[in-house]
Amino acid sequence: MAVTSLARARQEAVTMTGNDAIALGMKQINPDVVAAYPITPSTDVVQNFATYVADGQVKSEFVAVESEHSAMSATLGASVAGSRAMTATSSQGLALMWEMLYITASMRAPVVATVVNRAVSGPINIHCDHSDSMGARDSGWIQLYSENAQEAYDNLLQAVRIAEHPDVRLPVMVCLDGFLISHAMENLEILAEKDVTRFVGKHAPSQALLNIKEPVTYGPLALPDYYFEFRRSQAGAMQRAARVILEVGREYGQLTGREYRHFEAYRLEDAEYVVLVLNSAAGTAKDVAEELRARGVRAGVLKLRTFRPLPAEELAATLQGKKAVAVLDRADSLNGVNGPVAAEVRSALYNEALNGSAPKIVNYIYGLGGRDLSLADLHRVYDELAEVVRTGRAPRGANYLGIRE
Repeated sequence: MAVTSLARARQEAVTMTGNDAIALGMKQINPDVVAAYPITPSTDVVQNFATYVADGQVKSEFVAVESEHSAMSATLGASVAGSRAMTATSSQGLALMWEMLYITASMRAPVVATVVNRAVSGPINIHCDHSDSMGARDSGWIQLYSENAQEAYDNLLQAVRIAEHPDVRLPVMVCLDGFLISHAMENLEILAEKDVTRFVGKHAPSQALLNIKEPVTYGPLALPDYYFEFRRSQAGAMQRAARVILEVGREYGQLTGREYRHFEAYRLEDAEYVVLVLNSAAGTAKDVAEELRARGVRAGVLKLRTFRPLPAEELAATLQGKKAVAVLDRADSLNGVNGPVAAEVRSALYNEALNGSAPKIVNYIYGLGGRDLSLADLHRVYDELAEVVRTGRAPRGANYLGIRE
């Protein structure tokens, strides 16, 4: 789909929480069906949207189900029937959806789900880390991560277009940090509902289960003679999604002045030491980079927005020539080596490493269960990157940042 030319829309400055911004975005999108079960810290999304439904401010059918597994089942059913369908969840709720996540992606259902990131038990913890969405990274969903409430709102609107694009037809997760973003009041700019309607467009499903004139089958049995081809088709759609994400991001930039790419390169032009991070910790990293810049240290930040599909070539090109990169993971793969983002960044840079131009990579696990990431923690990271460059030796495995041990 070609990028259309859009006039800059007038926007309203508001103050609200990340959850409120998501619920408002859903109201403006006005999906046909929302099925959800409340779980901390995403409860406000569901509660606020249910209020919009009860007050007659949207035409959506809200389905109050008995569990998150049922929520994704109902959302998937609505989507393949031809509806624009959405949901929201966190942590154990996403885990309870596990079976249906894979089925939703394999059926190429363009569902949009907000994931308010929270630690996965045990022990029980209601605060932020990324173990929920990182656990679902290979389920076939596109994943977009949000630094703040503005990005969460913007990502949600773009997610509809990305998911429903005829070259993609895959579900999308919009991720934001629990409590840090979901419950924090922030300033942001929102579009008028008419501009959102124009941007997301009318839902036009290509193959609806209830279209009796052109009947289709969803979820058939596929034994060794066909299953492999189904999976390869999904992989191709994920690869094509990388281009579509950029196209939609450019179009959204025309509309709002906020263009979105796969990642934000902050002070990277001449940077020697780079911190690569997702979501809200990027703001803290930028502040520390500025402090170090004032002292003559060439510090930069790469904030990754698109984790699925991973923009491997772009990452390698952007990080080429840097001296050292710290990859910060707010989840631990428990693989005995490193966190999930670090593993993928190392893979993306592997070919560059073969020709000697790749930077040293250091992995840090931080913030599990909601533990704060301090300015001092990030100063330590940059100091250790400088030491890696000085000695030429990077530590093996993951380093645990801000932990008592």
